[in-house]
Amino acid sequence: MALMITSECINCDVCEPECPNDAIFMGIEIYEINPAKCTECVGHFDEPQCVQVCPVDCIPIHPEHVESKDSLWVKYQQLQAAAKSGATPV
Repeated sequence: MALMITSECINCDVCEPECPNDAIFMGIEIYEINPAKCTECVGHFDEPQCVQVCPVDCIPIHPEHVESKDSLWVKYQQLQAAAKSGATPV
């Protein structure tokens, strides 16, 4: 269940530094989330940190990237392994 940032984003800059996986980046007009890196904070926090700090509630589940908690855990482990080995994650 990767998250996405909708067009309601006001570019307030609070979500990007909260992402423990560096999945959030500035897109052409608004912030975006790389679904390959988004674990909804599984492995780091109980709740997605970007959702917690967003003042306009514009970060829903991405309908094209629905994942179970188990698959998010596996993604978290793969990202951590890549970081430890020095590989560049997707």
